[in-house]
Amino acid sequence: MAVVLDLLNRDNRPRHPEKAHRPDQPVQQRKPDWIRVKAPGSPKWAETNRIVRENKLVTVCEEAGCPNIGECWEKKHATFMIMGDTCTRACAFCNVKTGMPQALDPHEPENVAKAVEKLGLEHVVITSVDRDDLDDGGAQHFADVIHAIRARSPKTTVEILTPDFLRKPGALEVVVAARPDVFNHNLETVPSKYLKVRPGARYFHSIRLLQQVKELDPTIFTKSGIMVGLGEERNEVLQLMDDLRSADVDFMTIGQYLQPTKKHHQVIRFVEPNEFKAFETTAYAKGFLLVSSTPLTRSSHHAGDDFAKLKAARLARLGA
Repeated sequence: MAVVLDLLNRDNRPRHPEKAHRPDQPVQQRKPDWIRVKAPGSPKWAETNRIVRENKLVTVCEEAGCPNIGECWEKKHATFMIMGDTCTRACAFCNVKTGMPQALDPHEPENVAKAVEKLGLEHVVITSVDRDDLDDGGAQHFADVIHAIRARSPKTTVEILTPDFLRKPGALEVVVAARPDVFNHNLETVPSKYLKVRPGARYFHSIRLLQQVKELDPTIFTKSGIMVGLGEERNEVLQLMDDLRSADVDFMTIGQYLQPTKKHHQVIRFVEPNEFKAFETTAYAKGFLLVSSTPLTRSSHHAGDDFAKLKAARLARLGA
């Protein structure tokens, strides 16, 4: 488990100032065997780390404390987090630093593109912090990053994981016009948990956002994910699947929530692998093109391989 101080920046400022004075939450029990991973540190991991540092980039792999960082960076698969390392929201599950962000870096799109080129990525995932302070929520910055990657690495496919752009008219249209190959926006949890887990967001706005992507450009693959272990009921997860399918979402991910610090939402339970498999079976039956449902599933985990599977699934369905 991490601590509430920002160890990534090695200073004494609270990483989550809005959580610093909250009562401690019960600490998750010992992790079961199926959720454990090896610590990172291989030579290939070090090379990925060097490229990220040289280009002054931020990755969600580090900021969110992803358990798969060792595996992904070993393969030179890093998920870049644009628009800084500080989020304007304070979700109860997230380990990304919160506060007032700095101004956008005008060189960031080109720096991301250079890193993608150096890493030789065939598929790249770009996400961001929430930037409610910006008039467009950072939509144009997303578009600029996509264009910069395409200019340097035209064969690289681009997947984006975006905020909800809540109350930012025209923002979604700007991002969709840049034509990412995959548009991902995570619901994170079931509606009944939003007030505690994702208080700055609105469930049905997120559903509508995903639906609008398909309305604007039906060729873009859409994707969304949730965490389980936050106290949700099975029937709530099944209803959420139906809501995503009503928005014509192609790909759903389901993974185990892990508590970043004792100030974050507690793990209510560790969901067993057979339950994840049951969710996968049900989701396929509801019509998703692709489903990833395992304890260690994260939005960008195996994203390149999954993109190839998505394309094949669409072709198979069109040919059926």
